[in-house]
Amino acid sequence: MAAIATQCSSFVAAKSSFSGKNAQLRASKPKAATSRSVVAVAAEKQMWFPGAVNPSYLDGSLAGDYGYDPMGLGSDPVALKWYRQAELMHARWAMLGVAGILAQEFLVPDVFWYEAGLPENLPGFVNDDFNLGSIFGFEFLLMHYVEVRRWQDYKNPGSVNEDPIFKGNSVPNTEMGYPGGIFDPFGYAKGDLKSLQTKEIKNGRLAMIAFLGFTIQAQAVGTGPLASLSATPHFGKCVLPDSVVASGVTIPTPCLWP
Repeated sequence: MAAIATQCSSFVAAKSSFSGKNAQLRASKPKAATSRSVVAVAAEKQMWFPGAVNPSYLDGSLAGDYGYDPMGLGSDPVALKWYRQAELMHARWAMLGVAGILAQEFLVPDVFWYEAGLPENLPGFVNDDFNLGSIFGFEFLLMHYVEVRRWQDYKNPGSVNEDPIFKGNSVPNTEMGYPGGIFDPFGYAKGDLKSLQTKEIKNGRLAMIAFLGFTIQAQAVGTGPLASLSATPHFGKCVLPDSVVASGVTIPTPCLWP
């Protein structure tokens, strides 16, 4: 009897020990799940390169943020805000420029876009009634005025929302660079604005690269982007001159092609 009692006690003890281990395993499972969820959240942000380390100041709040800042230019939050505006303006100008170059070559293939601004390629009334230097000066004043207004909005957001000439006309401008109002006739801002901002900046970055490619292509081949698809580049030299003279003004055209 004593032997049977001893065996029963050993069985109960072993079972209790086994149950305790199971309880410990069950208790540890939620921690593992929590650990996996933290990793999943951290991995949600897409990076510009697999395995790249995301700078702490690029927290994903900016549209098109993929953690790319190898020189650390955005570590200053004030500078980062201005860099975003500069990138946005360059992106929009590039999209307009690339679309214009392609449309012009498709519709008027006889005109080379790289030389389209020379006096001999402009309409007759421009050559007869306008001086190119005066046009440059006028454009400089207008662009300077616009940039000063943008700088004021950067320093004091919302301070230039109202039209300076036609008082009472204003734009919402809830976020700098996205004025809304008459600049958003289809009301896209009422939807997923962050998604639209990301699409715009991604297309703008592509357009900036495309415009640089168009320029190098024009210097290396001497034709527009569509015609260059079947042209042969001239390695080691540019087929276009280093400068042009327009209305007595010498305009340098440095060669970007190696």
